[in-house]
Amino acid sequence: MKPTVAIVGRPNVGKSTLFNKISGKKISIVEDTPGVTRDRIYADGSWLDKHFTLIDTGGIEPAEKDEILVQMRRQAELAIEMADVVVLITNVKDGVTANDSEVASMLLKAKKKIVLAVNKVDAPGEPPMEFYEFYNLGLGDPIAISSIHGMGIGDLLDEVCSMFPENAETQEDEDEIKVAVIGRPNAGKSSLINRILGEERVIVSSVAGTTRDAIDSHYEKDGDKFLFIDTAGMRKRKKIDEAVERYSVIRSLGAVDRSDVCIIMIDATEGIAEQDTKIAGYAHEQGKACIFAVNKWDAVSKDTKTMNNFTARLREEFAFMSYASVIFISAKTGKRVDMLLEEIKKVNEQYRRRITTGMLNDVLNEAMAKQQPPSDKGRRLKIYYGTQAGTCPPSFVLFTNSRDLFHYSYLRFLENQIRDAFGFSGTPLKFILREKNE
Repeated sequence: MKPTVAIVGRPNVGKSTLFNKISGKKISIVEDTPGVTRDRIYADGSWLDKHFTLIDTGGIEPAEKDEILVQMRRQAELAIEMADVVVLITNVKDGVTANDSEVASMLLKAKKKIVLAVNKVDAPGEPPMEFYEFYNLGLGDPIAISSIHGMGIGDLLDEVCSMFPENAETQEDEDEIKVAVIGRPNAGKSSLINRILGEERVIVSSVAGTTRDAIDSHYEKDGDKFLFIDTAGMRKRKKIDEAVERYSVIRSLGAVDRSDVCIIMIDATEGIAEQDTKIAGYAHEQGKACIFAVNKWDAVSKDTKTMNNFTARLREEFAFMSYASVIFISAKTGKRVDMLLEEIKKVNEQYRRRITTGMLNDVLNEAMAKQQPPSDKGRRLKIYYGTQAGTCPPSFVLFTNSRDLFHYSYLRFLENQIRDAFGFSGTPLKFILREKNE
C-alpha cells in the first residue's frame, strides 16, 4: 500500500494551499475562512520517483457549534491515525499559538513521524527571527515554506519521503486496476472483498458503519492485478452527525476519485433507494467506469421474471447510466463473483480504449446522413469533424459551427451511434464542443 501523508494544523494556516501545490491540482477549496475545506480531501502525490496518498484535514463542520479547537482535534486525530507521516503546518506571521502546541503534543503522544512546516515565509534568503521560535514545539528542525509561491516545498517533500516505511510501495503500479466498492451501509461491500481475497481481511458485521476507513486490498489472479478499495457505506446527509461518520463519507468519495472502476453494490433484499442513485451519480459525474452488483440475490424468493423485473426497475432508476452493466451476485455464497472479476477487466479495457480519428469521423458522417443535425431559424448545425482527446473516460472533441444549435438530444443520438459502432460498455463518454474559431 502506498504511504499516506496527512497535512494537519489549525484553521487558516494554508493547509489546502499546500495540498493543492503538492497534488498539482486545485482539489481543496482555498478560501480565507476557517473550516472551508469539506470534501475531496484525498489526492495522489509524487516527489521524484516516490508516490504517496495525500490527505488534507480541513475543517469539517461538526453537527453542533463546537469550538474550533475541538473540531480541529477530531480531524487531526483521525488523519494522524491513518498516516505514515504527518506534516504539521504553522504560520510564521502568527508565531507559535496555544493551538499549535496542543497539536504538537498530540502528535508526539501518537508517536508519529512528524515534519514541521512553517508557512508564509514568502521572502527568499534567511528566514525572519520569528521562524526560530518554532523550535520550541520540540518537533525537530522546522522547514520554512511558502505554500502560495512554492518555496521550500522541495525540501519539505525530501524530508517527508525520507520518513516513509521501508516496505512502503512507493512505485505506482500501472497495470493494477483500481476498484472502489461503494454503496449504502450493510450492502455487503466488505463480504464481497473478503470473498474475492479468500480471507477475513475486512471486518464484516451486520451493524451498519463497521467499515470506517477506505481500506486498500491488493489481489492478483492469472496475472491480472486489482486494487480493491472497500469504502464506508454512504448514508443520507441528515443521518451524518458524527464527525467520524462524516469523515467516512469523505473517504468514500475519495475512494471513487482514486478508482478506475466503481462497483455499485445494491442490496437485493432492500431494493433500490434514493441514496443508491446519489452514490451512483457521484461515480458517474467523476467519469468512472461502473458496474451494478446486485448482492444477496440468494436471499430473494424468485420466479422466472424476478431478475428481468429487477433489471428493468434498476434501468429506470439509473436511466442516466444506461452504459453500466448489471450482475446479480451473492458475496456470501460466491455466486457469479468470478463473472464480476471478468466484467471489471472488460469495462476497464473500454474505459482506456482509444479509436482513430478516421474511424470516429466515418461514424459521425454516417450518423449525420441517418439523422440530419437540428436547425434553428434557418441555421443548421454543422459538425466539421471529431477527434478523441483522451481516455479514462473516453473523451471526444467535436468541432462545430455553433454550440447553441447542438441540442442535448442530438448529442445523445451521436453517443448512441458511437457506442453501437465501438462498444464502450461500462464507461461514460465525455463530449467537448468547440466552435470553429476557438
